[in-house]
Amino acid sequence: MSEKPLDAIFEKFLSGPKIFKDREVLRPTYVPDNLPHRNKEISRVGLTLATALKSGTPSNVFIYGKTGTGKTAVVRYVLKHLAEKCRELGVSTPDNVYLNCSTVNTNYRVLAHLCENLGGSVPFTGLPTDEVYSRFISMLDSGKRLMIIVLDEVDKLVDKDGDGVLYDLTRINHSVLRLARVSIIGISNNLKFKENLDPRVLSSLGEEELVFPPYVALELQDILRERARMGFLDGALEEPGVINLCAALAAREHGDARRALDLLRVAGEQAERLGMNGVNEDHVRMAQNILETDRVSEVVSTLPIQSKLVLYSIYLLDRNGSSKITTGRVYNVYSDLCKIVNLEILGQRRVSGLIAELDMLGIIVAKLKSEGRYGMTKKIRINVPAKQIKEILENDYHIKKTVNYVPPRS
Repeated sequence: MSEKPLDAIFEKFLSGPKIFKDREVLRPTYVPDNLPHRNKEISRVGLTLATALKSGTPSNVFIYGKTGTGKTAVVRYVLKHLAEKCRELGVSTPDNVYLNCSTVNTNYRVLAHLCENLGGSVPFTGLPTDEVYSRFISMLDSGKRLMIIVLDEVDKLVDKDGDGVLYDLTRINHSVLRLARVSIIGISNNLKFKENLDPRVLSSLGEEELVFPPYVALELQDILRERARMGFLDGALEEPGVINLCAALAAREHGDARRALDLLRVAGEQAERLGMNGVNEDHVRMAQNILETDRVSEVVSTLPIQSKLVLYSIYLLDRNGSSKITTGRVYNVYSDLCKIVNLEILGQRRVSGLIAELDMLGIIVAKLKSEGRYGMTKKIRINVPAKQIKEILENDYHIKKTVNYVPPRS
């Protein structure tokens, strides 16, 4: 046996056909010089932030729309060009801070990152949040400056740790700062997120609101063609089949451009690993299977604990052969699980909302059905492999405490 078994793998890969010109442009995080079919949204965000060019404070902006509709790309695009224009005009360039609240998901971490952006140092944990806030104010207000704070997936922050830091940041200009100013851009994939905000926060955050519509298949084709031109070598794609299939599959999932780009990139990687000279529709189908598994893992593992408990309740009912999974039955099992892990039991209306969110994510299917004289009820079923849900959820510290629970029979 070779002492270096990976050498043969690496050599085979390196000597294989070359497909990619620049695979990084096929990642959703890449911000191109042109964003097709988002001119209206670019103009709206640009007009709001243009105030900074005259040393003004832009209004706070709340942007929402489904995943992959270009929200983050548009904001990054506008901020990049705003900074370039400020330098061109010789005016003060804003401090642009981008925070993804799926990872920076507590009030403490948000404030710590803001301090670090200003050159301060805050321990990962250990200080009172009020102390970190005071340090941030002290550093920020040491001179005349504008800080534009982008809170991407801001709903994840509020779900996990409340809207305390949002309240403070949206009111900071009026009651705390003397020299500096702050502008907030909140981005959310959750169209119902506003319902959970304190009305005072909502009124301050939503000075300007913008909804991003999903892309249709033809728009996704345009986006993919442009990225493919930059990302693949000439002749590496079977056209128009590969691009049309990627666009059609992504359009079926609410017009998700991220999904379309991931499909195209992973299809190329599959062809590359197989030593093929080009990418065809079979490689797109392979990519679809790979990404579906990855998507479920990412979505389920990052759910808030209350949503995980609701989903685990549905899984337990399904595992134990319940022929009819309804909101009422799910709520009863969920309540039992909350007691086991010693967590607050949410009201039935809120749990019904969490079920609707899981349905929107495609993890479950929840459909209203008529029960005749008994009225309407929601029938629920799992829409992804149950085994995968079990493996992901039972890795959670709280869920582990409930694995021996058996739902009562109806």
